[in-house]
Amino acid sequence: MSEATTTAAPVQPVQPPRRFYKDLAFQVLAGVALGVVVGNFAPSVGHHLQFLGDIFIHLIQMVVGLIIFCTVTHGIASVRDLGKVGRIAVRSLVYFEVITTIALVIGLVVVNVLRPGAGMHVDPSSLHAATNTAPAESEGFDDFLVSLVPTSAVQAFAEGDILQVLVFSVLFACGLASLGDKAQPVLDIVGSIQQTLFWIIRKVMRIAPLAAFGAIAFTVSKYGLGTLTSLGKLIGVFYLIVLLFFVLVLWPVSRYAGISLFKLLRYFRAELFLVLGTSSSESVFPQLTSKLKRLGVDEPVVGLVLPTAYSFNHDGTCLYFAAVSVFLAQATGSDLGWQAQVGLLLVLLLTSKGGAGVSGSAIAVLALTLSATHKIPVDSIALVLGIHSILSAAFVFTNVAGNCVATLVVGKWENAIDREQLHAELDAGYQTAA
Repeated sequence: MSEATTTAAPVQPVQPPRRFYKDLAFQVLAGVALGVVVGNFAPSVGHHLQFLGDIFIHLIQMVVGLIIFCTVTHGIASVRDLGKVGRIAVRSLVYFEVITTIALVIGLVVVNVLRPGAGMHVDPSSLHAATNTAPAESEGFDDFLVSLVPTSAVQAFAEGDILQVLVFSVLFACGLASLGDKAQPVLDIVGSIQQTLFWIIRKVMRIAPLAAFGAIAFTVSKYGLGTLTSLGKLIGVFYLIVLLFFVLVLWPVSRYAGISLFKLLRYFRAELFLVLGTSSSESVFPQLTSKLKRLGVDEPVVGLVLPTAYSFNHDGTCLYFAAVSVFLAQATGSDLGWQAQVGLLLVLLLTSKGGAGVSGSAIAVLALTLSATHKIPVDSIALVLGIHSILSAAFVFTNVAGNCVATLVVGKWENAIDREQLHAELDAGYQTAA
């Protein structure tokens, strides 16, 4: 027998199975469950735990503006093809507008068919003292366009205005791209800063389970589990709307993009569980950026599509606005015929843009939307304040999932995805924050 046949092949080391309790998704889910228990059975303790969630979100907000700047700048300037950048931007905005319109239609249809607010006969005047939500002034399209441009780049970063940071980042990146090879030293610095910021995020993510625990404990201690029964019909209808959106929209769109929606949700499970606890999509932006690149999506697509999606692709928020607006009209007996609802849809297409992705911001935008209709009393928002966090967990979850799908769809259109790497990563099911 020859030496070739007698020599044993080198044995590859066997990787030990990963302990389930080391999975960030499990840790966050455990934190949420523990927060519910503490908030319900020890509300005096839970009421003082909100600071845990606030600290975590502040840590993320501290760097998210810089991460958007670095991601957009490095992605666009490294391509140096402004025609391609423009094509990606146009395709992204068209996709966002179509999908958010479909989301609004689904929300309006389901809430009109099931009518969760019918028969409540609420007197809006009795709610005036129960809420501090002031009527918002309607913003015209010209005002919206003006608000896109910061008067100071520093102010845009300081205030965390994602749209203004995005506009400045795109202009800065295009300026760098026009310099050609002269821009390379700056790009190297931007890339180094980006990696530094991601290191910070990896460390911050270690306290994510604690943040989810504190946020949920405070919410349950403040509003109680009783809100689930008092407004249970609206909660049930809204979660049904979200489920229909996943089944009727995101699932076929994912199939079109050549991916399994189930595998995609599993891949981003840690981030999705985290937003269930914090109700903040901004808290997972850095992780989504890194993981989408790991899936094989080209950097320019991730760098342009994902930050833009955070401002323009609010699928879940549109479902929330449509469902809650019509619910409040039904509950207060406001006249909202189909013509008025078409007008409401058009208003929502504008007011849903440019949200900050921070927990609670939807309430302010909802007030703006209701005041623009001149039919639904703004004070009626008090009816849903107690369950807003329950609803926001679902719509922020949907926003994050929808933004991931949107990035992959645009990547398919641009032929900017490494398919082999994509399917290998999805099949493996990434375990930890990137």
